[in-house]
Amino acid sequence: MINITPREYQQKIFETAKDNNTLVVLPTGLGKTLISLMLAVERIKKYPGSKILMVAPTRPLAEQHINTFKKNLPELFAEMELFTGSVPAKKRVDIFDKAEIVFSTPQCIANDLRAGLYKMEDVSLLVVDEAHRCLKNYDYTHVVDFYKRQAKNQRILGLTASPGSDAEIVRQICKHLDVSEIEVRTRESEDVKKYLQSREFQKVEVPFPQEFVEIRVLLKRIFDSKVDELRSRNLLFGAANKITLLKLQNSLAMRYTNSRDFNAMNGMSLTAQAIKISHALELLETQTLLGLKNYMDGLIQQAKDKKSRAVQNLVKINEFNAAIISIAQLLAKKIEHPKIEECAVIVEEQFRDKQDSKIIVFTQFRESALNIVNRLNKVDGVRALTFFGQAKKNNTGLSQKEQKEVIDKLNSGEINCIVATSIGEEGLDIAEVSAVIFYEPIPSAIRKIQRAGRTARLAPGKLIILVTKDTRDVIHHYASSARERKMYKTIELVRDEIKKRPKTLEDFKSTG
Repeated sequence: MINITPREYQQKIFETAKDNNTLVVLPTGLGKTLISLMLAVERIKKYPGSKILMVAPTRPLAEQHINTFKKNLPELFAEMELFTGSVPAKKRVDIFDKAEIVFSTPQCIANDLRAGLYKMEDVSLLVVDEAHRCLKNYDYTHVVDFYKRQAKNQRILGLTASPGSDAEIVRQICKHLDVSEIEVRTRESEDVKKYLQSREFQKVEVPFPQEFVEIRVLLKRIFDSKVDELRSRNLLFGAANKITLLKLQNSLAMRYTNSRDFNAMNGMSLTAQAIKISHALELLETQTLLGLKNYMDGLIQQAKDKKSRAVQNLVKINEFNAAIISIAQLLAKKIEHPKIEECAVIVEEQFRDKQDSKIIVFTQFRESALNIVNRLNKVDGVRALTFFGQAKKNNTGLSQKEQKEVIDKLNSGEINCIVATSIGEEGLDIAEVSAVIFYEPIPSAIRKIQRAGRTARLAPGKLIILVTKDTRDVIHHYASSARERKMYKTIELVRDEIKKRPKTLEDFKSTG
């Protein structure tokens, strides 16, 4: 290897991973790829002629990994190749046959293995990036299953910033990867923190305007009436929230399909209306008023187009139409969600303090991202772009090529701010940023850790979370913090379980 002196924690983790199938839990930006590179070198030396396979969930992420390997290995050390589904099958077979280190997406490898295009018998190391996805029927699990059945000299390395706080899910990930060791570090770990810069945390509370409260009362009346009717029909028991309602919708659909139960059919309509109003309430409390207006206008259009009986019934409700009128009146007076203005103030102050700053604003919804970018670009010195996934929704969506162009513009300084949805959370090669702003808190510990990991790596950084008082923002903020604390306790619990369990044949294979 060239230009590499591993950090103390990287060396320790490597020593563990050398002899054991290992799950590495390490915050974003602390060099997980370098650990996989060190292990790849060790396995090729130990098993000359063998192959290394590294899978990552997206092509840009796989490209990032191959670039890191090429940059840090001597030119003739090994033949490295990247392929995904866009490469013809015959060519993929040739590449897999000749290459010594292969980088790909799990979908592509899983499809090839199912088709019997090649086998993994010569792969001496399988690296699974974003290993928290190694669950259920995701392609990662199929790749790992083939590997465990076919490879002669097995070693598995799972990499993640966060496997989540649910003990059963962490156990499943470890089971799928045949993990016999878990190596975990936080920003506070003794062998990590000396390499990190300070990260200033700020929770910024904004008021929930009285005019918004009045709209919430109208929408809540609709929601409560639908929920009450579901209860009176003995279809809904316990809490009524987006998750329970979506589960109920699925079970009612199955019930109606199997028995033509008309109570279930009416229940499906009521549930659909409750879900739509629940979403409207979320937009009102946590996003933008313009986004809410566009969403409700969309429902009116769906009713005109007779898309569903549920929507036709919903838009006839007096409270729905009263809410529409109130929203239009507020927007006519240039009244928006106070978060938009607060976000602009924070960004302006950041650039005043540090002119060459780079900022990422994270938000859940594309509509919000578009509104935020429009506002930020009115701030002197701000050059902001949206950063979306590939899915084409409401004339938005970026191809992988376009995503790379946005990242390159940020890295080069052509733009200095991106407003990203969840696509910006996982592993992409985004430059060090001065500040990360959460437009809304998110209840997921995994996503919170990934977002926060974008700053305070090479230079001091800020993490700012906007919280609207007296709304679900408050609940989500405390939920993600609690889940993050629980996550590390969960990892310790599962690690102890793995150490105490009786040794199996697979364990002896993994330490061989």
